[in-house]
Amino acid sequence: MREDAKREAMVTKILRMVAPGTVLREGIENILRAKTGGLIVVGASDTVLSIMDGGFSIQCELTPASLYELAKMDGAIIVSDDLKRVLYANTNLNPDHTIQTSETGTRHRTAERVAKQTNQLVVCISQRRNVITLYHGSFKYSLKDIGVILTKANQAIQTLEKYKAVLDQALTNLSALEFEELVTLHEVTNVLQRFEMVLRVRAEIRRYITELGSEGRLISMQLDELVSRVDEEAYLLVKDFAVTDAEVTPHQILSKVHDLGTEELHDDLTLSRLLGYSANVDLADEIVPSRGYRILNKISRLPQPVIENLVEYFETLSNVLAASVEELDEVEGIGAVRARMIQDGLKRIQEQVFIDRHI
Repeated sequence: MREDAKREAMVTKILRMVAPGTVLREGIENILRAKTGGLIVVGASDTVLSIMDGGFSIQCELTPASLYELAKMDGAIIVSDDLKRVLYANTNLNPDHTIQTSETGTRHRTAERVAKQTNQLVVCISQRRNVITLYHGSFKYSLKDIGVILTKANQAIQTLEKYKAVLDQALTNLSALEFEELVTLHEVTNVLQRFEMVLRVRAEIRRYITELGSEGRLISMQLDELVSRVDEEAYLLVKDFAVTDAEVTPHQILSKVHDLGTEELHDDLTLSRLLGYSANVDLADEIVPSRGYRILNKISRLPQPVIENLVEYFETLSNVLAASVEELDEVEGIGAVRARMIQDGLKRIQEQVFIDRHI
């Protein structure tokens, strides 16, 4: 797994633990409103226990009320990894003072050092600034107000809608060119770039949804509605146009595209190389035949094994389009009825694509 993917998974896990609607977040919000401040460590590992001094062994159920009441004492609160029990309260934490910290306040300096030394999640609730800061190893994140996150999430949804509209039009144009056998490598890389831009905005919105917790349901529904099949369509695009003798799978190619920087993503030659084409290819003039996976998947009730058999037998979409009912019937899994259904389905898709292209 890539380092950025590991980090993203870790951040997502942490944000879910403190998202609105969770017991821990409700307790934190109570502490915040009371302006008492607090320091909460999630997990009583051996390292955490070794830097604890004094306090009380509580061993009670973790509830918003218990967290709020225990925070009235000055010391830190230690809760279990599964966030179900409060283990210790009013304990002093004595992390290694040689650990570097960028914080200035006593509570925040302690929180950052404990997080770096123990690699546990530490939640620091500021008494004066009304800020919730999360520490985990060298990771630091200040939770934003729900209203601020909702505003950013809604703005990101609007951006996604625009990007998705551009992608849909690009896909319509590509489909028309596939039927006309006029697809150039430039069109393919352009659509691949559009897919990645949509996927990057989606990733940002998912982070907002995670942080919003129970408050993010409507945003989540909007996101699902907008990009429900984007991953599948991107996969089929690569499967249609990537060089067949390449030793990488479509998923691996898409993963490499995701790793590209912004400038590289907008470089058509970089994308064409990832698809397995030569660096000397003329993108605007290089006609590339479509294998037809994406178009054939639009035909209702056509099983995936049959699509695979069709592509293996005919090799390109143009050959499938030119095939007679008898020729289609020769493919394993296709009878006369299904052959006519494929012909009719492709005809309807073609007609609709040409209509949509001129709207």
